[in-house]
Amino acid sequence: METNKPPLTARNFPTAEEEAAVAVEPSRYAGPESAYRLAFTDTDFLLREELRPVRMQLELLKPELMQQEQGIESTIVIFGSARITPPEEAALALEAARADGNPQALRRAETAALMSRFYDEARRFAGLVTERSREHATPIYVVTGGGPGIMEAGNRGAHAVGGKSIGLNIVLPHEQAPNPYITPELCFQFHYFALRKMHFMMRAKALVAFPGGFGTLDELFEVITLVQCRKAKPVPIVLFGSEYWRRLINLDVMVEEGTISTEDLKLFVYVDDPQVAWDAIMRFYDLPRV
Repeated sequence: METNKPPLTARNFPTAEEEAAVAVEPSRYAGPESAYRLAFTDTDFLLREELRPVRMQLELLKPELMQQEQGIESTIVIFGSARITPPEEAALALEAARADGNPQALRRAETAALMSRFYDEARRFAGLVTERSREHATPIYVVTGGGPGIMEAGNRGAHAVGGKSIGLNIVLPHEQAPNPYITPELCFQFHYFALRKMHFMMRAKALVAFPGGFGTLDELFEVITLVQCRKAKPVPIVLFGSEYWRRLINLDVMVEEGTISTEDLKLFVYVDDPQVAWDAIMRFYDLPRV
């Protein structure tokens, strides 16, 4: 016997999407001064200064829900400079600088060519993480800041072996557009630095910092501080490129002056090879280094 009665699982109310689709604005109230629009479709309303707490909540919630839907539970964060280029690009720039004959431009191009090896190393490491963790009960996904340079290399390495990876982009006046190797459904954009940093750490099982600038240092020291102060569980903190990091930061001075303890120097390790970085992470969790 046919019936028009809804199933027991039917919603009692229409969804927000359904309401937005049928909420036609009468011509008299379609102007920008009108308050008639649904609150959740009214961009002008959502962008008001008073709505900042709501926007922050949305920025926290959206990536969380999307990652849950994609089954992302564990990540390894790759930080590093947006200005480090792929070796092939650096080689072309060096050739052009030699032809130009400008000494300063030549020095910059030579340095960029030397630094470009870290692009390849980051790409290799990301591919290693993606391939090796497939054997684990909980796969590990690479997450980067989503932009160019080392960030691109990380996403590219995962993409090259057929894996997913995450990009946490942020709105900036320069240097920040999504690189083409991020998994589209895991490519996010942030307005608030604080919430972006929170998402870096929420699923992180390790942090690998390649040579970088102020942004890399900011993110690195935030993680070290969280672990040192026991606001976050200990995770492997790997500084890739020992010569760079040892020249850049003399942490022994802080020990000598008593601002940190000798034990704090054990919060991180220096490495110079992707396999060594992976082994350090697996050793931390007492997992097989396959």
